[in-house]
Amino acid sequence: MSAGRPAWLEQVLGSIEQDRPPAFETFAPPADPERRSAVLMLFGPTDDGGADVVLTARSRDLRAHPGQVSFPGGRVDPTDAGPVEAALREAHEEVGIEPESVDVVGSMPPLFLTPSGNAVTPVLGWWPSPGPVRVVDPAEVAQVERVPVSELLDPARRFTVVHPSGYSGPGFEASGLFVWGFTALLLGAVLDLAGLAEPWDASVERPIPEHVLSDWMRNRG
Repeated sequence: MSAGRPAWLEQVLGSIEQDRPPAFETFAPPADPERRSAVLMLFGPTDDGGADVVLTARSRDLRAHPGQVSFPGGRVDPTDAGPVEAALREAHEEVGIEPESVDVVGSMPPLFLTPSGNAVTPVLGWWPSPGPVRVVDPAEVAQVERVPVSELLDPARRFTVVHPSGYSGPGFEASGLFVWGFTALLLGAVLDLAGLAEPWDASVERPIPEHVLSDWMRNRG
């Protein structure tokens, strides 16, 4: 299957310049962050005419954000030309995505993850002819899924996540993944900017699953 870049994906970068979501102001990085990273938000066509996005579950043994759902990505190395090259390289190293198969739409403004001192640049991409994805590096990734966008748009699968630390924010449950934190925030922003999001009930609250919470507690210790 090969499909051209959809109009809604093109719309995201134009919309963010006109109406930047509050998260990009709230989590704007400092001028000289301790670390710089990039993630690949890779969308592609599905057999039913829809689209999906590649999501991973991080290894539960990682020091930072263990067990959490994320986009493929990682640190911008000195040898990388910039965030785009870093995101493509990391996606290849983690889940086997061939960099030359990705149609890069562009980069979004970076967001700052305070716990890790990390400024993360989201790189938006389209996968016109999707190939297989797999766990290449189990030290980094425990699971990889191509999650249908239709599931992420289903209001019944969206809710507010509450955390014992006092954090609350958007959440999704799709393809067996519990998506919260940075990834859910970014997914919600992109769906809004693309004009795809449907109204959902933010008063519906769900706690962090016990296995995810235990990883977070172990990481704090």
